[in-house]
Formats: sequence, C-alpha cells, structure tokens
Amino acid sequence: MTQKELKDFLDEKVIQYNNQDFIESDPVQIPHLFSHKEDIEIAGFLSATIAWGNRKMIIKNSHTMMELMGNTPHDFVMSHSDEDLSRLENFVHRTFNGNDFAGFIKALQNIYKNHNGLEALFAKNQEKNSLQKSIHEFKKVFFEVDHLPRTQKHISDPLNNSAAKRINMYLRWMVRQDSKGVDLGIWKSISPAALSCPLDVHSGNVARKLGILTRKQNDGKALNELDLKLRQMDAQDPVKYDFALFGLGVFEGF
Repeated sequence: MTQKELKDFLDEKVIQYNNQDFIESDPVQIPHLFSHKEDIEIAGFLSATIAWGNRKMIIKNSHTMMELMGNTPHDFVMSHSDEDLSRLENFVHRTFNGNDFAGFIKALQNIYKNHNGLEALFAKNQEKNSLQKSIHEFKKVFFEVDHLPRTQKHISDPLNNSAAKRINMYLRWMVRQDSKGVDLGIWKSISPAALSCPLDVHSGNVARKLGILTRKQNDGKALNELDLKLRQMDAQDPVKYDFALFGLGVFEGF
C-alpha cells in the first residue's frame, strides 16, 4: 500500500467510525450526559481514568461514579463533605477503589480552587505538537495534596515512557474539534494538532499491521513513532485516526 493509499484507506475508516453511533458503545458517552463545562470535563476525566478492561463494565462503573456524585460532578468536587466521600468507599473498578476515588475528588477540588481548573492546568505546559509535558506537570500538581501512594498509579507519566493511553484519550475528548459530535471539543486554549493518539493494544496492533508502527511495546517511544506518522497524514487533526485504528481493531478484528 502506498502512502496515499494508506491515507485514503484510513480516512475512509475515520468517516465510518467517527459518528454518533460510536458514542453508545464508548465511555465518551459519560461527559455527553452534561451541559456545563466543568461537569463535562470532570465526568470525562473520571470515566477516562477507569477506561481499561471490558468496555461495558467501564461504562457501567462510570455511570455509578456519576450517581455517587449526585450527577453533579463539579458541585460534588467543590462542596463535598467527609460524609459524602464516605459514600464512595465501596466503589471499585479493577484496581481503582473508593479510596482512590476520594483522593481524586480532593485533587480535583485543589485544581479548581488553586489552579483555575483542568483546562488551564493542561494548557499551561503545552508544547508545539505535544501535550506530553503537560501531562507530566499535571500529574505533579494533581498529587500535591495529601493522597495514598497507591493512587499515583492511576495517572500515567509519559516522561517515564508511558503511552498514557487513558489521559491522551481524555485530552482527545476535550480538545478535538469534531464536526461529527463524538469528541466534545470544549477546550479552546489547546490546539488539536498537539494531541497524541490514545495508544492501546487494539490501535497498536492495527498500526503495526499497516506498517505505521514498528516498535513492539505500547509505550512512550511507540507513541512518539505513531504520532509522527499520523501527523504526516493530517498535521492539524492527527488523532482523528484513532477512530480508524480502534475501529479496525475492535469492530473488524483487523
């Protein structure tokens, strides 16, 4: 397949999967439940955090998280009591438990009270064509409040060679200006050109079969390699190809 044929093929797959039908089987549906900016970004952040494993279970447990916050995520973050946090104790999604959930609520409150919110914090350290330093600095701020050491594993650090799949997916949801209405695109201070593909086992395997990824591990180095190839196909909206790679892997078994 020539470079043009590959791009044409992936562009077709983007059209096939980047549409409203995608939402009903994906955790991106959780932030779509809300209309206020802060509710959208908090709901998206929490549901992206637990986005590993069985997709139906991810969606089910994300809905449970919203219910535990009274379906008012921003209000809960800003005005919760100790009694409110105690209601989170029995929550569990794989290795993310109620203690981690409570720690995330406290960290988010600090971000909104002292760092002008999630968008401002991620925008602060963006570089040309990369948000990986932003993620690294975000993690430092996120855990500047008291927290259990175990909770740190739930936010990846790309400067430690992590592909940071879930947080890159979250940034795609918040930043990408999507005419099809899947990604929410509510953050205007960050360019979609700086986004990185949410690299996971599905997108990684498809990328290797298509010859746009050679590294065997799904790590930070592989992400850099894949990002370079996707930017060559569309420098302004490189992560639209996540829909193609993911769709080919999950829905077509490519």
